[in-house]
Amino acid sequence: MTAYDAQLRLSGTDDAPISVVVDLTDDRLIMTAGDIEVGDWARDQVRVSAMPDGFHVRAEGEEIILDVTDDAHFAIDLGLRNAPPILRRRMSALLRSDSDL
Repeated sequence: MTAYDAQLRLSGTDDAPISVVVDLTDDRLIMTAGDIEVGDWARDQVRVSAMPDGFHVRAEGEEIILDVTDDAHFAIDLGLRNAPPILRRRMSALLRSDSDL
């Protein structure tokens, strides 16, 4: 899976989140809301950190927070090594179940 449903919100604001699809195809991070492209970056141009309140994405001097529906797969696809304990457990369970196949 390379596309994930998420809720996007701007860091430091009380604005309502918007629904986006995050696509991780071809070493890019592309976010769309309906037919509107919200962002398109090479993965090496963004910094993604898993935090208790979601994935903090820093790009072009801005920070957004993504609440991804399938957060464990998303974190694994990004190659994240550090995550809050609950997310790490879900990632570990997925990795164990994949190795059982």
